[in-house]
Amino acid sequence: MTQKKLVISNRLRVLRAEKDISQEALAKEIGVTRVTINCIERGVYLPSLELGLALARYFGRKVEEVFIVEE
Repeated sequence: MTQKKLVISNRLRVLRAEKDISQEALAKEIGVTRVTINCIERGVYLPSLELGLALARYFGRKVEEVFIVEE
């Protein structure tokens, strides 16, 4: 039985725009680098569960509202 590959995208850029916050400011609030936020937004890096939860909590959203999973 083969496992299906999941495609995970995110809404970080949109959520940042709604809150009018820069990558740098978000990074400082969450405790990561701006490069980390940039890489997550571009889909180059998938955050850990802990970081994903921290981002969702910061925006007052459920994880599923920040990160979109497609099969």
